[in-house]
Amino acid sequence: MTEPRPHGSTRPGGRTARTRAAVLAAALEALDTQDFASLTVDLLARRSGVHAATIRRRWRSVEGVISDLLTQHGTATIPIPDTGDLRQDLHAMARAIADFHTAPRNRRLLEGMVAAASRQQGAEEVLREIFARRLRQVAVLLHRAAERGEVPADTDAEGVIAALGAPFYYRLLITRGPLDDELVSSSAETAYLAAVHGVFRTGSTGSTASTDSTGSPNSPDSPAGTGPTTGTGPAAGTARNGGRGHRAGDEAARPHRGRG
Repeated sequence: MTEPRPHGSTRPGGRTARTRAAVLAAALEALDTQDFASLTVDLLARRSGVHAATIRRRWRSVEGVISDLLTQHGTATIPIPDTGDLRQDLHAMARAIADFHTAPRNRRLLEGMVAAASRQQGAEEVLREIFARRLRQVAVLLHRAAERGEVPADTDAEGVIAALGAPFYYRLLITRGPLDDELVSSSAETAYLAAVHGVFRTGSTGSTASTDSTGSPNSPDSPAGTGPTTGTGPAAGTARNGGRGHRAGDEAARPHRGRG
């Protein structure tokens, strides 16, 4: 999929690049102390030293600036863990999501982008593509787990990650509550138990673990027996017996309140 081009980014060098950098930096700094509703083109012009007419010409509105800012700043700064264990990976990922959105500027950036998406089609496309791309990137946690035999090979990897993140965005945008330790633990543990018990199985004969650690498709020329569809661990047995078994065994069936 071709990523929507954000406003103001058509010419990456020279004056355009300097103007873009100044305006996006001004917007990000403003979000440290102000919410999205208080941002105006004139405010960004004063903070950035860029004429308001230039901002309106290149971004059209504050929503356009926020869309561009999200493509640059976004959620890609949240690290993707690789502990060698799915449960630990999901707890670490949940903690990283909470930490990222606890920062006022990141929380306000998300709120601003959602508000922008409700007003402008371009912003909606940017938001959708950014989160779709991020799901594909973080889904590598499940691809690795499938290769290790921790989850069935036909697990919907992106579905598990969406289930992990959903409680955070509900808390951020709907109930407006804190992203506390209980939310981190319960979100990670719920996603983990659902994954290992086969809740996210697709029923397909091929594996959904179709990307490598860079998020790019695995080569179709991979040697037979080395791909994620050929796992020989307990999850392979899970796939054969209808999802009744998994590596974690009785431990996974018991609620676990550990923190990532």
